Amino acid sequence: MQIYLAVTPDAYQEASRYCRSIAHVAYRIGPGSTLLRQSVLLKARGGLLSVSDREAPDIGQPEALCAAVLRECGRRGCGGVLLDFEQPPRRDRIRFAQTLSAQLRATRRVLYIPERYADAVSGAVPLICTALSGGSFRQRLQEAADARGGAGQLALDVQRLRMDFCLPARTGQGTPLSPDEFRALKDQCSPAVFFSQELCARYFTYMRDGEAHFVLFDDADTLRQKLKVGAAMGFSAAFFMWPEVRDIAGQLGLR
Repeated sequence: MQIYLAVTPDAYQEASRYCRSIAHVAYRIGPGSTLLRQSVLLKARGGLLSVSDREAPDIGQPEALCAAVLRECGRRGCGGVLLDFEQPPRRDRIRFAQTLSAQLRATRRVLYIPERYADAVSGAVPLICTALSGGSFRQRLQEAADARGGAGQLALDVQRLRMDFCLPARTGQGTPLSPDEFRALKDQCSPAVFFSQELCARYFTYMRDGEAHFVLFDDADTLRQKLKVGAAMGFSAAFFMWPEVRDIAGQLGLR
């Protein structure tokens, strides 16, 4: 399994000590279907381009944008592209992703896409999120593999889970906790911590204002276990976001 660390240019030097393969979070879609780029260190070559659609206008000229992406891949020696698309699939985004997927394949490069784009974009590698709040982690990965032609056609989006649920959590939706909020809560409660084999995550409970709470979270050990499960199943790659794992990067064995 190929491990990638998604890193902004300002964090490249620090992050590259922990992982050789970098997804450069330095690109976004601009007006007129242009590719906008932050300053990237000259020695920051290889890895992947990470392209964001945050606050991006409609992609009216997908061919022109694809050409710019391919030029940048060639200039920086990148082996593919990660589409960090936050918006729900729209016609212009889908058309761009379809065109880019075909052009990258023609140059023996890889396109990684959000799972919600998988049905519309052939030839790309969908990202399967590892942050589950219910069910079975192994079963989730197996179902995704069965639906997409095998685990080798998929990659893991390894998100570090920190979620607070008020019980009973009938909707399966909790409140995300920032790193500071999580640490403060854990220090305040001094809870007994348990491991969920099904979710491949740790958890603890506490009471507040007469209500029971359930906190589900990942640490270095649970993330390593999730990688191990994915690798054993044959997933092709896994992605970490540097800000989420900066404090535990040395414990993950990313290199």
